[in-house]
Amino acid sequence: MSDELLTPAEMAEADRLTIAAGPADGIGLMRRAGEAVAAEVFKRHPAAVHVHVLCGPGNNGGDGYVVARILTGSGVGTTVWASGAPRPRSDAALAAAECPIAPQPLSSFKAEPGSIVVDALYGAGLSKPLSGDEARAIDIATDMRLPVIAVDLPSGVSGDSGKVLGKAFAAEITVTFARRKPGHLLLPGRERCGEVVVADIGIGDEIIARLRPRTFENTPALWLRGFPVPAVDAHKYKRGHVGVFSGGPSATGAARLSALAAARSGAGAVTVLSPGNAMQVNAAHLTSIMLRKADDVADIEEFVGERRPSAIVLGPGFGVGQKTRTFGLALLASGQLQDASAQVDGLVFDADAITSFHDAPDVLFEAARRQNAPALVMTPHDGEFARLFPDIAGDKATSKLDKARAAAANANAVIIYKGADTVIAAPDGRAAINANGAAWLATAGSGDVLSGISAGLLAQGMPAFEAACAAVWIHAEAGSRFGPGLIAEDLPQAMLPVLRELVKARQKAPIR
Repeated sequence: MSDELLTPAEMAEADRLTIAAGPADGIGLMRRAGEAVAAEVFKRHPAAVHVHVLCGPGNNGGDGYVVARILTGSGVGTTVWASGAPRPRSDAALAAAECPIAPQPLSSFKAEPGSIVVDALYGAGLSKPLSGDEARAIDIATDMRLPVIAVDLPSGVSGDSGKVLGKAFAAEITVTFARRKPGHLLLPGRERCGEVVVADIGIGDEIIARLRPRTFENTPALWLRGFPVPAVDAHKYKRGHVGVFSGGPSATGAARLSALAAARSGAGAVTVLSPGNAMQVNAAHLTSIMLRKADDVADIEEFVGERRPSAIVLGPGFGVGQKTRTFGLALLASGQLQDASAQVDGLVFDADAITSFHDAPDVLFEAARRQNAPALVMTPHDGEFARLFPDIAGDKATSKLDKARAAAANANAVIIYKGADTVIAAPDGRAAINANGAAWLATAGSGDVLSGISAGLLAQGMPAFEAACAAVWIHAEAGSRFGPGLIAEDLPQAMLPVLRELVKARQKAPIR
């Protein structure tokens, strides 16, 4: 399955380009779509006695008329309920004319226990809240706990944002076409879709390529070709050196979690950069990870010049305030050093490093836009995002995907907008939605581990967007596989089988 996600507008254009290229026409695509949905009804509910097909007035409803024609032709008891007549001479009107079942008004919808509902009211392009007869039908299906098979997207869910517009069906199965839409992965829409089946209705990969999609599901296919595998002659510094700043004596654990994750992700060397007064605390807990004092900017410059770290993490447990801002700006300015070999390639700002710029975000953004500034990855959760990007966060009309993209462009940084539907966005407009996470990851310290994985992959030469996407997926996959009882300390160890599988897959992947 391809990892591209199509917006409803892009999907409409894919339909248009396919029809223009021939030999398929609009009704041909509609028939194939209806056939795919009917096939899922037969597969999932072979003993179904009665199916209620709810048809809207547009193309989604046209798919529903095809489904109803196929079901009744196979001897399945079928009733069609229509919310409105299709536009005359449209493909949907032709599909309705081919269906031998006279539609009944949706306002009279009723169902019997044990029946099945095919939701073909509105697809991914819905732009206004459902109400009236449609909302009543949703309530009936929900109250009766009827299995729902949705066409394209459960009616009431926005294909662009995943938001529920008024009310929405909760589908058992959603059959969509050619590619998934953002609304299939963004919450709360993802929870309403059930299992998503992507059906091939004749829209070829060459058509999708012409659209140049900029949104993807975050799967290994998106970044595996760049995933680091050590060369035969690798030594520890060829595998990248990561620095992680530690907080004071009572706040050292977050940095150590991040450092361990960076090491586990493959970085050849990792150094915890500790305040002088926390050196003993950190030394008591570190073995394979190195330790160095870093109390001021001069210490940072000395470390960068001598040890040439490839990536640095700032934020976990570090504290909010002027010192954090000063360190952050100094790191972003490291690209101005005359010795190019001493420049840091990538920075990960997490937690306190993000919040420390809440009252001066433009200072951070300007520093990140300077020529030769290191690639910046920031990992905000909802609260941190709102503090750093208040105007973007406050726009209720936009989706999480739109917000992440806008933030990435403003900050000239890769944004990992964390949550159950984490979105990773790059300044150039690319974005990926993650879907393999689990609630077990909602535990203190989990984000510190994510920042370390991100830095570890950056240090090994992955570009910032790909490194961020890979880190999010690995982090989520490790947590999902571990399951109940997970705490943050478990994650670096839980990553090992995931990393082994990725390395094997990367070694088998063709080189291009």
